[in-house]
Amino acid sequence: MPETLDIAVVGATGLVGEALVELLEERDFPVANLYLLASGESAGKSVAFRGRNIRVGKLDDFDFAKVRLAFLSVGAEAAADCAARASAAGCSVIDLSGASLSNAAALLAQACVNAEAVETLQLPAVIAAPAAPAAEVAEVLAALRGVLELRQVTVSACLSASALGREGVQELARQTAELLNARPLEPRLVDRQFAFNMLAQLGDVDAQGYSVVERRIAAELAVLFPELKDGLSVTCSLAPVFFGDNLMLSIRTAAPVSLAAVSVALDAADGIELVEGDYPTVIGDAQGQDSVYVGRLRTGLTDSCELNLWIASDNVRKGAALNAVNLGELLIKHYL
Repeated sequence: MPETLDIAVVGATGLVGEALVELLEERDFPVANLYLLASGESAGKSVAFRGRNIRVGKLDDFDFAKVRLAFLSVGAEAAADCAARASAAGCSVIDLSGASLSNAAALLAQACVNAEAVETLQLPAVIAAPAAPAAEVAEVLAALRGVLELRQVTVSACLSASALGREGVQELARQTAELLNARPLEPRLVDRQFAFNMLAQLGDVDAQGYSVVERRIAAELAVLFPELKDGLSVTCSLAPVFFGDNLMLSIRTAAPVSLAAVSVALDAADGIELVEGDYPTVIGDAQGQDSVYVGRLRTGLTDSCELNLWIASDNVRKGAALNAVNLGELLIKHYL
């Protein structure tokens, strides 16, 4: 590992961008110069890092030749442009947007699933980090691979306002304030009342009824777990809470499930906290933590080859930012 290297965080003023900066400091990432970048009104703001305030620069003006590694936490269109600019400048990229899934030269990776694949990369590398719900599910499936032969996985993901970014959190806060103060409700970011309500989809859906995030989660899990390519079902709903993912997994296996073996495997896995005899929640357990919390283990009501379980995770910190930093640590260990 090098002593230090220059790094950029694109989208540094967003929820995930801020968490990335915090984790780079907490984990003593070998940063020499840190460049924080954003577009629009966010440029010019300051973000604290290692005892000093770093001014956020304009993304459009940045020369990626200044850095060796860039984290991209922006929308897919902006991330695709940044990845192309960075690669042309010899800078490796870790992309959290999902845009790099269509890049044949990119590697979709998660440290707990396919860390060894990072060793095959050529520099400058483009690594795609899974969406937070996909990363959280993958953490659990990776731990179970040794004790279960996976056949089908159904993901029911109940996502929070932060899945829509800072704007989603602000929308929920504004709607809640309007309703509590008996003011007329004016939906803006979403098309109907979000506060005190459950929404059955996150964003627009295609001709088959699936949203972009549902398609992305399924596609990423199929790459990380090829045995599930034709056995994945994903449904995402939107809950009126600010942070955290809650997911229910229903897993079909090739043989009857041993709950004892499942418990041992989950308990032994790094990055997973098993809550036995109970269930975890985001607020009570997962918020601000670096683990995925798992509980409510049970077999199917009538099918012994079915495993059901509940996941609670901090989507911003664990699901997105920490997984990206872990990939950065792998990359610099082998190459940079």
